[in-house]
Order: sequence, then structure tokens, then C-alpha cells
Amino acid sequence: MSLRIEGLRVAYGRHEVIAGLEVAAVPAGQLTALLGPNGSGKSTLLKALAGLQALQGQVWLGGQELSAASAAERAQRVVYLPQALPAAVHLRAFESVLAAANATGRRAADEVVLAEVFELFGKLGVSHLGMRYLDELSGGQLQLVGLAQALIRRPALLLLDEPLSALDLNYQFHVMDLVRRETALRGIVGMVVLHDINIALRHADRVLMLKDGRLLAEGEPAAVLTPARLAAVYGVRGRLEYCSRGLPQVLIDGLERAQG
Repeated sequence: MSLRIEGLRVAYGRHEVIAGLEVAAVPAGQLTALLGPNGSGKSTLLKALAGLQALQGQVWLGGQELSAASAAERAQRVVYLPQALPAAVHLRAFESVLAAANATGRRAADEVVLAEVFELFGKLGVSHLGMRYLDELSGGQLQLVGLAQALIRRPALLLLDEPLSALDLNYQFHVMDLVRRETALRGIVGMVVLHDINIALRHADRVLMLKDGRLLAEGEPAAVLTPARLAAVYGVRGRLEYCSRGLPQVLIDGLERAQG
């Protein structure tokens, strides 16, 4: 199974944000990072795939045309986690994840479901938050619980919009490592919006690089993040270097000078 995007167009009024986007295949079992400057259409693309934004064109997930599916059908296969989570309700974190499982038709009292919730809290390192109320949690803690809510639903397509924005360095690494492993383990089509290109280099299997609503490049992160593309997309002079462990990282030397 893979995600295929054909001629996708998304506009806010007369302003076209995504212009005829074509992506042949976003494979399942791999984590794909969406990269690009502010306003390039990354978050808009996730909202369109989730059915939260009107679109033109076609989106296929396996053999199903998502762009023609009902809201209920899409909700059974697609989970979208926004950057800004809704206002927290007075519900315990553990109960909120059980409720997310129940929304998929799985019984919250089922021992298998309960065991899976406990396992997710353990993997995310938030077991100590299970009995805390959501409206008592910090922004970063809420994001972690939100990720548990997303994974418990067992989506075929997981869409994460800047899930690291409220997390410290420890949890950033922890969450990206977990999402990549769960994506592979569950055979999910995983897409995540990131601003930190070195996190994409370290944790993503593939990259889609956008600018002005168009796809500029796609492929393995180290192959996509070349000096020429860093200059064209971000307006910076950068280079790819390898650390003592052989891991790639981008170093920025300065800004590109305007021509003329």
C-alpha cells in the first residue's frame, strides 16, 4: 500500500496554496518528512489529506480514493494530529486514549485495548501521566498524549503536523524514534511536517521538499538536501557533513546573497 497524489490543488479563496501537486508514491512502512519554508503548503497538504480542507484532484490510499471517501470512511483510515491541539477537557489522559480507541469501534474495556494503551504510554515515557487530567498538562505533555491517541486508532495514514514544537531535545529524539519504529512495525504511511532538517536527516526515511505549493524534490534525505536545494528553497549556503559516527548533518554557513 502507498499514498498517491494526482493533480492536487488547494486554495484559500483566490489564493492557491498547492498548485497541481503530483506524488507517485509515498510508501507504507516508511516515515516521510515534509520540508520547506514557511508558507510552502506543508500543513495545508496534511489538512487536505485529512479531509479538513477542500481540494481538487485525487488522493489514493492503496486502492481507495480518499478524495471521494465520506468523512466516516476517511476517519477509519486516516489520523491527523495538528500542531495546536484543541483545548484540553477535564478528562484523564488514560481515559482520553481509551476514548480514541472506542471511536474506532474497539471496546475500551477490552483487555487487549487496555494492554495496548499501557504499552503506548510506556513507549512514550508518559506512564506517570495516565491519571493526570488533560487540562493540567503542559503543551509538550499534551502532544505526547495526543500521539498516543493517534496511534491507538491504528491508522493506515498517520499525519503529524510539527509534533516536536513543544518538546525538549530528549523527547524530540524519543518521539521521532518511536514514530519511525511504529510506522515500520504497523505498515503505516507516515507523514510528518518538520522544520529541523537535521531531525529529518536523522529520523526520516524519505523527504518531500515543497516550495510555493510545488514539489521540488523527493527521495532519501541525504540525496535531497544538497547545497543547491538548500539555496533554492531556504536561501542559505549550506553543506552536508558526516559526524564521527557516519551520520549526515547539514551545516549552514550563511545566507545566499540576492542577485542583481
